[in-house]
Amino acid sequence: MKKYNFNAGPSILPREVIENTAKQILDFNGSGLSLAEISHRAKDFQPVVDEAEALIKELMELPQGYSVIFLGGGASLEFCMVPYNFLETKAAYLNTGTWAKKAIKEAKLFGEVVEVASSADANYTFIPKGWTCPKDVDYLHITTNNTIYGTEIRKDLDVEVPMIADMSSDIFSRPVDVSKYNCIYAGAQKNMSMAGVTVIILKTDALGKVSRQIPTMLDYRTHVDKGSMFNTPPVVPVYTALENLRWIKKMGGLKAMDALAKERAEIVYSEIDRNKLFRGTVAHEDRSLMNICFVMNPEYAELEKPFFEYATSMGMVGIKGHRSVGGFRASCYNAQTIEGVQALVKCMKEFEAKN
Repeated sequence: MKKYNFNAGPSILPREVIENTAKQILDFNGSGLSLAEISHRAKDFQPVVDEAEALIKELMELPQGYSVIFLGGGASLEFCMVPYNFLETKAAYLNTGTWAKKAIKEAKLFGEVVEVASSADANYTFIPKGWTCPKDVDYLHITTNNTIYGTEIRKDLDVEVPMIADMSSDIFSRPVDVSKYNCIYAGAQKNMSMAGVTVIILKTDALGKVSRQIPTMLDYRTHVDKGSMFNTPPVVPVYTALENLRWIKKMGGLKAMDALAKERAEIVYSEIDRNKLFRGTVAHEDRSLMNICFVMNPEYAELEKPFFEYATSMGMVGIKGHRSVGGFRASCYNAQTIEGVQALVKCMKEFEAKN
């Protein structure tokens, strides 16, 4: 039976990306050595980093003066590195979910944090509106897509201060005006690569402005200056990211990814809204195109487990919702196919007919 991967992360990758990575793990560029065992200083690996960096700059249309680095530690390390490098006196944070809350906790270790708005009281079922950002902050931090709760900020906000964004689960899914940001970071395992590498995009002249001393490994300038080679990078995940970036370019770039995301989401959300058994969990205008969350309607609550079992038997993988929300979550990252979401919708319709 064919499997359809809806895991929230580590998540689906294009089949050709997996296959091409597997080939290089067996024999990297005809060297007789595995990609998993070569030195990161090997002459054949530097071009991997260079091409991946160049593709990110091309696909995201990075302005002059921006650098791209590849680090370990996931977005969770960036929750610390961001304020270490950018927070001098005060920063603003928009609290839209679990990961935003974790970022706020870390930032408070470095200076004053202004929480400009929060939807925590409503279990993060919407993106706050109508708030203002103080003009005297060093930056505004946002989490563009909230993987657990299924909300998304799918446009670049207009504020009078530099922005920093955690784009872990929606990077490369739409065009972005990078000039509005001092830093964009993303753990790659949700929409770009396997687990193990984090991509950080930095406005280079915004670095070095804080008065505190920064430990060498936590100073972004260290990694910019050394081209991500200050210490051993996660070699295989970086290569997988390269293959995925090549795939995105071949598919038509970020505008094509945006159109595909909207098409997939329309298919699933339309069925959620039509089907008497289910309902969405967040405000319509803030629905994520990456992580589609839904639950049983209250009168059919007892059918939650049977539906999960039925969908699993039909090849749906990873659709169980996060415990904070319950129900179901269909993660529809770039590599998710129209066939995959149609298969999920078919399950929903068939289960409705049986019940």
